[in-house]
Amino acid sequence: MFLRRPADIRPSQITPESVYRRRRELLRQFALAAPAALLAGCGRNGGAAPAAAADPATLPKELTIAKRGEYTTPDAQTRWQDATHYNNYYEFGTDKDDPAKHSGRFEPQPWTVEIAGAAEVTGRFALEDLLKPHPLEERVYRMRCVEAWSMVIPWVGVPLGAVLKRFKPTSEAKYVAFTTVRRPAQMPGLSYPVLDWPYREGLRIDEAMHPLALLAVGLYGRALPNQNGAPLRLVVPWKYGFKGIKSIVRIEFTTHEPKTSWNLSAPGEYGFFANVNPDVSHPRWSQATERRIAGDGGFNLFGNRLVTLPFNGYAEQVASLYSGMDLHRNF
Repeated sequence: MFLRRPADIRPSQITPESVYRRRRELLRQFALAAPAALLAGCGRNGGAAPAAAADPATLPKELTIAKRGEYTTPDAQTRWQDATHYNNYYEFGTDKDDPAKHSGRFEPQPWTVEIAGAAEVTGRFALEDLLKPHPLEERVYRMRCVEAWSMVIPWVGVPLGAVLKRFKPTSEAKYVAFTTVRRPAQMPGLSYPVLDWPYREGLRIDEAMHPLALLAVGLYGRALPNQNGAPLRLVVPWKYGFKGIKSIVRIEFTTHEPKTSWNLSAPGEYGFFANVNPDVSHPRWSQATERRIAGDGGFNLFGNRLVTLPFNGYAEQVASLYSGMDLHRNF
């Protein structure tokens, strides 16, 4: 079964409007001075106090969302506590609870992003300038991790393609490369050679321009906690979670396929495309089923098992991107 169309979704299945209502708080969060601006994983994070409270009601930084996105799902949403305390973000540690415990010292403001490569407009841009022309929207996406677990998260952000088009990529731009910030003093996991830091990821440019791809600045109507990739991360719901690079500081348009962190570290386990494909097993476990961490917390290793869907259930929207490709070889 594939993703249901928005017309099939009942209002009761959408995140309550009470979790995102104060536009003034959003403007303060991103330092947006222009009054006309409309704003609104799968990961592991590590040394100071926890970076986010368990209850979103205790967090002050609410986002005003211009609209609910066209793409969503009626699946039961993962609890805030689980989505923000069961993460992969190796820059803060390799255990699932390390990111929430050790990312408190990380400073996501102020923030700039460098735009480079094969584009007419390049340079360094403040986060507020990067996002300002685009209204924030909420999209409820299924997110699948290669470790065979999944979550359903209401992300807040702007379509990646809309942002990229502003910089007028040239005909030479075939790929988009992303780089995570590298701050050893604030990211204790960088002291361990788990990966070749900084973290790097990439997409083919048609993937990056697909309307499902999102640059996220929040979840559950709140600004991103540090452990979830504050202040800016990538969300590509038809791919495994390691493609969702966090704390982005550089976006580059490239001619050749960019090197990516997990593909460099273990090319036999992590392919460049990373499309969810239940027919391609990880060398150490099957990807045919997944453990859904949903509204009840769902940490029973033997419960909440679901059949994994091709492209994570988004085949109707994205399968055409890979027409004619061998998806066993290009995994």
